[in-house]
Amino acid sequence: MKLVIGSDHGGYELKQSLIRYLGELGHAPVDFGTHSADPVDYPDFAFLVAAAVANGEFPVGIIVDGAGIGSSIVANKLPGVRASLCNDLFAARNAREHNHANVLTLGSRIIGEGLAKEIVKTWLATEPCPRHERRINKIRDLETQLYRLS
Repeated sequence: MKLVIGSDHGGYELKQSLIRYLGELGHAPVDFGTHSADPVDYPDFAFLVAAAVANGEFPVGIIVDGAGIGSSIVANKLPGVRASLCNDLFAARNAREHNHANVLTLGSRIIGEGLAKEIVKTWLATEPCPRHERRINKIRDLETQLYRLS
C-alpha cells in the first residue's frame, strides 16, 4: 500500500523502526521527516502528512510524536482527514472499521516498539466497514458546513 509517514523528534526513533517494519510487510512508505532526533515542532510534520492524505496524494498516513495527541489534533484540522490516536489493537481496528480513519497517530512515549508494530499492522489490514458510511457522510457534511462558514 502507498502510504506516507512522518514524525517529530520525539517519534523519530520509532518512525525509523516502523519504516523498516513496513518494508518487511511489503509497503514502501514515503518519509516526510523529520530526519533526525534534533528538536522540531510536531505541527509542521503532522500537517505535511495530513495534507498529503487530504489532497489524495496518499490514501493513508502515519504520524509519530511523543504522545500522539498533538499530531492527531493537527491532522484532524484538515478536511477529509480522520486521524486516530491508537494505543491498542481494539482502537486500531475500530478506527478503521467504524471511523474510516485514514491517518494513524502513535505516541512513542506511550507505547513500545512491539505494540506499535502490531497496531500499524492491524490498522493497515483492517478495511473500513460500509455499514458505517452513513456516519462518515455526516462527518463529511459537517466539514463542508464548517469550511463554508470560515
